[in-house]
Amino acid sequence: MTNPLVSVIIPTYDRTHFLKLTIDSILNQTFQDFEIIVVDDGTPNENNLVICSKYDNVKYIKIKNSGGPAKPRNVGIKESQGKYLAFVDDDDVWLPTKLEKQVKILEQNPDFGLVHSCCEVINEDGISQNIIVGRPGNPDVKHGDVKMRMMGNWTVMMPTPLIRKSVIDVFGGFNENIPGTFADVEYWTRASFYTKFYYLDLPLVHYRIHANNMSSDKLTDIQLPNCLKVVLKMFLNEYIIDKVEYKYLLNNLIRSQIKMFHLSFFKNIHFLFKLDRMWFLRFSNVKLMIFILFFKK
Repeated sequence: MTNPLVSVIIPTYDRTHFLKLTIDSILNQTFQDFEIIVVDDGTPNENNLVICSKYDNVKYIKIKNSGGPAKPRNVGIKESQGKYLAFVDDDDVWLPTKLEKQVKILEQNPDFGLVHSCCEVINEDGISQNIIVGRPGNPDVKHGDVKMRMMGNWTVMMPTPLIRKSVIDVFGGFNENIPGTFADVEYWTRASFYTKFYYLDLPLVHYRIHANNMSSDKLTDIQLPNCLKVVLKMFLNEYIIDKVEYKYLLNNLIRSQIKMFHLSFFKNIHFLFKLDRMWFLRFSNVKLMIFILFFKK
């Protein structure tokens, strides 16, 4: 028996109803050469097992609760057999042609290691909110060699990318020491230094917003730039970037930090000085801070 072309990895925790909708959306794809790996992060019941056992081509794995999606995704990566890997959370829904369009792009563009897109927002009941997230003003911003413009500016929408397993073999799995959605941002930012991104400007996923979304609170988001600084230091030490690129990308993180001043003035001051003790010597940074504090509503 030949391996599937695509491995679809779903981390889940106690969202049986949404999980079924997610699995059904994958099974309804116009492209069918895939496996589905559901990794349960220690749900305190067997409801997910019952649901998954009803499908012939769904592999269910249950692990001890890790408190976030990074560990389940890494377990899924190790179990995967596909040439391409796709990740989807247990409350999001793929549109029917997602895999067909993305597999075709990667098959025809061997110099690209990842293809991603934007999402259409739906509510808890699956009703469209007429909102598109992840779509830039200029699609070229998210396309090609994006490493020097991604850090501190944007990230990949988690349920959209299809990535070559060979690329993951080079740069590794998710950082299990980074909490919540930070791990997602860090992962795709790290990936951008190893491969080119193909941006398809179509909403191929329904991104569900509901009361129990796995997302960090805004005050926690303030810590993200310093998490990404760790990646920068690693790349500098491993000669993936030079000192000029390091300074440029670090200032992107500084500006990203400044844009969060409305969340907490003193916390942001603290994290700015952790990023760079001399951040205020660049006039453009001070100018941005004044704009955020006094003019942006």
